[in-house]
Amino acid sequence: MCGIVGYIGYRDAYPILVNGLKRLEYRGYDSAGIALLNKNLDVYKIKGKVNDLEEFVEGKKPVGTIGMGHTRWATHGVPNNINAHPHMSSSKNFALIHNGIIENYASLKKGLLARGYEFHSDTDTEVLVQLIDWIYTQNHVSSEEAVRLALQEVVGAYGIVVLCKNEPRQIIAARKGSPIVIGIGKDEYFVASDATPIIEFTKEVIYLNDDEVAILNDGEIVIKDIYNLGKTPHIETLEMELEALEKGGFEHFMLKEIFEQPRSIMDSIRGRIDPVSGQVKLGGLSQISEQLKNARRLIFIACGTSWHAGLVGEYLLEEFARIPVEVEYASEFRYRKPIIYSDDVVIAISQSGETADTLAAMKLAKESGATVIAICNVVGSSIPRNNDGGVYTHAGPEIGVASTKAFTAQVSVITLMALYIAQLKGSKIGNKREIVEGLMNIPRKVEKILEVNDKIIAIAETFKNATNFLYLGRGYNFPVALEGALKLKEISYIHAEGYPAAEMKHGPIALIDENMPVVFIATKDSTYEKVVSNIQEVVARKGRVIAIVTEGDHQIKDLAEFVIEIPDTADSLVPLLSVIPLQLLSYHIAVMRGCNVDQPRNLAKSVTVE
Repeated sequence: MCGIVGYIGYRDAYPILVNGLKRLEYRGYDSAGIALLNKNLDVYKIKGKVNDLEEFVEGKKPVGTIGMGHTRWATHGVPNNINAHPHMSSSKNFALIHNGIIENYASLKKGLLARGYEFHSDTDTEVLVQLIDWIYTQNHVSSEEAVRLALQEVVGAYGIVVLCKNEPRQIIAARKGSPIVIGIGKDEYFVASDATPIIEFTKEVIYLNDDEVAILNDGEIVIKDIYNLGKTPHIETLEMELEALEKGGFEHFMLKEIFEQPRSIMDSIRGRIDPVSGQVKLGGLSQISEQLKNARRLIFIACGTSWHAGLVGEYLLEEFARIPVEVEYASEFRYRKPIIYSDDVVIAISQSGETADTLAAMKLAKESGATVIAICNVVGSSIPRNNDGGVYTHAGPEIGVASTKAFTAQVSVITLMALYIAQLKGSKIGNKREIVEGLMNIPRKVEKILEVNDKIIAIAETFKNATNFLYLGRGYNFPVALEGALKLKEISYIHAEGYPAAEMKHGPIALIDENMPVVFIATKDSTYEKVVSNIQEVVARKGRVIAIVTEGDHQIKDLAEFVIEIPDTADSLVPLLSVIPLQLLSYHIAVMRGCNVDQPRNLAKSVTVE
C-alpha cells in the first residue's frame, strides 16, 4: 500500500528519492519521509504529500549517496509527523521503512517494553525497527543478521528497507507478501515497491521472493533467505517506458488513462485472435488447456473494479462456454470455508498483481487442489508468479488510483478467454463472427465515444452538486452500473449505488425524487423494453434520467433528460463501450468539485495489506 524507494551508489541520493516518491505517490499520500546515510543517519519526515516533504527539507541541505524514502497509506496510527516513516530505533543506529502489517506487533512490543524500549509512534513499524536494534545490540551480530533474525519472529506481511549507521555503505531490503524490486545500474542499485521509480535509471531488475533478503553494498548484491540460505538472483528486463509514467499533456493521469483505452484494449487483444478464422490463442493458458476444457466450474476472485470485470466474465463464460461460473470477493473467499474442488479453475484478477486479499485467496485455492490462473497487468508481480497459468492485459502503467483502462483491458482479455474455453470445449457460439469482428472494432468505437467528451462535461456541470446517484443496468450492463457507481464514489465522494434495473422496484425506487440523478445503461439488447419501462417509472417520480443508449435511439431520447449515445455492437461487448461515458462523467464531476482525482482521499492504488 505504501511507496518505498531506496538508493545506493555514487549520485546524490536526495533528488532520486524525492522523484521516486512522486512516482510512487499513487500508493499512498498521507505522509512522506526520507533517511540519508552519511556520517550520520538523518531522517526527515512530515504529514502530507511529497511536495510538503520538499518544503520541509528545503534549506536543510540533505547530503548522502545512500538513502531511502517512503510515502505512506496509514494502517496503524493516524497520519501525522510521528507516525510517518522512516522510523528510527531508540539507539539511533537503525532506520526502517515498511509496507505491510506486522500482525504480532502487540506481543513483540510488550516484550520490548519489558526490556526498557520506549515507543513514540502508534505504528507496527516502530516495533520492528526496535526489535532489530535489540537483536543487534544483545547478540553483537551484523545488521544483516539482526534483520534476518528479527524477521523470523514476525507474523504478517512486509516489504522493508533498513539502514544502519554503523554500516555506512549498505542497504538491506526484504519482503514477504509485499513487493520489493531491486534495480541494477552501473555501480549503483535501486530499491522500490514497484518499478516506476527505477525505469529512468535501469531496466535490469530483480524481484525479491517471499522471505528473501537483499544486502546491497558498493558494487555487490547478495540475496539470501531469512534463514541465511543463499539465493541465485534472477535478473529480468522491464518492458515499461518512461513516457508512460508522464501525464503527456493531460491535466490528470486518470483522464490520460481514459483516453488511452483505444490503445490499451487493442494491445490486450493484439495477436491473440485470428480475424479470419476467429480462433483464439492464449499462450499463457496452453499448458492447462485440459483443466480448462474439463473444469467443473470457474471461480473468479477479485476486489473492487477487478471484481466488476469478473461479473462481466460470468456472463461471457456462461453464454459462450456453457460452464458454471461464480464470482467471489477475494477478501471474503478464504474466511467463509468455501467448497473448492480439485477440478475447479480459479481465476484471479488484479491490475497490480500485488492485491493481498487476492493472493491469499489464490493460496487457499491452490492448497485445495484447484487450478489457479491469473489476469494481471504488471509483469513480474506476485500474482502471475504464483499460478498455474495466466494472461497479461498489456494496459500499460495505470497511475490514477481509480482504475479505468485496467477494467476495459481485463474485460477484453476475459472475452478472449471465454472464446478460448468455448473453443476448447467445442461449444457453438451462434454469433461468433459478429463477436470477433466486433471485438476488433472496439478500439475505434471507443475513440468515437471519447469525441463526445464536451457533452459529458455539460452533464457533469448539471449534477456536480448532487449528493446521491443511482446507476441501473440489466444483463451485461449490470456490472457496468456497479462500476459507474464505484467510480463516482471513489473520486467525487458522492454517494452512489449500482443495481440491476429490475431490482429498482424492490427498494431503491423509494429514494427517487426530483433531486435524484438516475443513470441508466439502456442499450438495445434483449432487455431493452424492460429498461424503457424502468425509465418511465423513474420519470413518473420526477427522477432526473441520464441514459447511455445505442446510437440512433429515439425512444429513450424522448424520455430522458440527457442521453449519451454509444456505437452499436454485440450485447456481450457493450460493457467495453458503455463504461467509457461513466468514467468521463465521474472524472468531470470530481474535477468540478475540486477533488484530487488521481489521489482520492483514503485510497491507494495497490492494496497490499488486508
